[in-house]
Amino acid sequence: MTSVQWHERRLGEDKHRRNDHRSPYQRDRARILHSAAFRRLQAKTQVLGVGMNDFYRTRLTHSLEVSQIGTGICAQLKQKYPQLAALLDSMSLIESLCLAHDIGHPPFGHGGEVALNYMMRNDGGFEGNGQTFRILTALEPYTQSFGMNLCRRTLLGILKYPACHAELYQSYPKPEVSSYRQLKPSQWRPVKGIFDEDKPIVDWVLEPLSSSDKSLFLSTKTIDPAEHKRTLYKSLDCSIMELADDTAYAIHDLEDAIVMGIVTQAMWQQDVADKLAASKDSWIKQEFANIGDKLFSIENHLRKDAIGTLVNGFVTAIIIDDNPHFSEPLLRYNAALEQPFQEALDILKQFVYQRVIRKPEIQMLEYKGQQIVMELFEAFASDPQRLLPLNTQERWQVTYDKDGNTHRVIADYISGMTDEFAARLHQHLFSARAGSLIDLQ
Repeated sequence: MTSVQWHERRLGEDKHRRNDHRSPYQRDRARILHSAAFRRLQAKTQVLGVGMNDFYRTRLTHSLEVSQIGTGICAQLKQKYPQLAALLDSMSLIESLCLAHDIGHPPFGHGGEVALNYMMRNDGGFEGNGQTFRILTALEPYTQSFGMNLCRRTLLGILKYPACHAELYQSYPKPEVSSYRQLKPSQWRPVKGIFDEDKPIVDWVLEPLSSSDKSLFLSTKTIDPAEHKRTLYKSLDCSIMELADDTAYAIHDLEDAIVMGIVTQAMWQQDVADKLAASKDSWIKQEFANIGDKLFSIENHLRKDAIGTLVNGFVTAIIIDDNPHFSEPLLRYNAALEQPFQEALDILKQFVYQRVIRKPEIQMLEYKGQQIVMELFEAFASDPQRLLPLNTQERWQVTYDKDGNTHRVIADYISGMTDEFAARLHQHLFSARAGSLIDLQ
């Protein structure tokens, strides 16, 4: 497959702009960076609630950091694998994927995602990565009906889970939910995939692949009978983006938690340092296992040096895996961490999950957001032509006239809200003391 085919867009463009010498991927990056969906990330929760303190990370600053790490990974791989330089020739492409990877996530983090998935349980479900693909390809109004109209390779790179909901969904017994207050996220995990409505766009992205490559790329596996099926493969570009995301999540969210005093050096020693000291890699034993004093130092520059050491350790330990079952190079090659470093990253991610995300104070924020999102959805679904904004009403009516999935229109609207907007809108709808809706505009 030629690079020209990867540069193709669903809607042909004939833009004759004066002296515009940008590459297709530089144009994609600009479209993402200047989109309203990207700007909204500044007011969406990463881990700690937006507004808790000004310097903690939001999804916007997280995405910027993922982009920086992603280009660092790409630079390392170009040095290690000069024979693959042609595949790794665009930093703008990796930046585009990293900047865009979270734009589909709804307000209130995982709580908002679970809430929308529950409300969409009979209408194709909801999942943040699927919504990201939908925003890029259909919703963001850069074009009338093709979203940002990005290059084929950019869209291939954003597909973390390329199969559709119907192919991945598995029905398993769940307790009856008598009240929204009783909903447990662990029982309503989203299907990690693309929404069924967007299957024609996925088909277009994968169109140039051979039938055997496409079949293998879309293959799924049942890992747990009480869970939905999972896809098994992703593209080279996507694997770089995902490693950058995991690294930023494990290290930068840890940094925020240290600054806030949520985690202590004693926790670190017990949950992380002792495990890293048993690593088979001598560098991890020497550097990572003994970095606690710097990480938890009251001297800010020592902590920043430790964070830099952690990031550098992972970025420089990334290799390329070769899967000869694929003929397309973008699918055949994937970025991966050397095994001891993958184990170290998993230890860090588990530490952040157990000691930060599962902390009751953080879970209360998620729970509150979960309730807000479900009650907003219920209100809009009760009378959409009365309560939805006029432009969303129009989309709802067009979808209704086509016998389409009108609940998807409501999910699109709510998922695009910031935390603050959703909270204030909920207050306006359900609190007798709320002010005018004009204030929300």
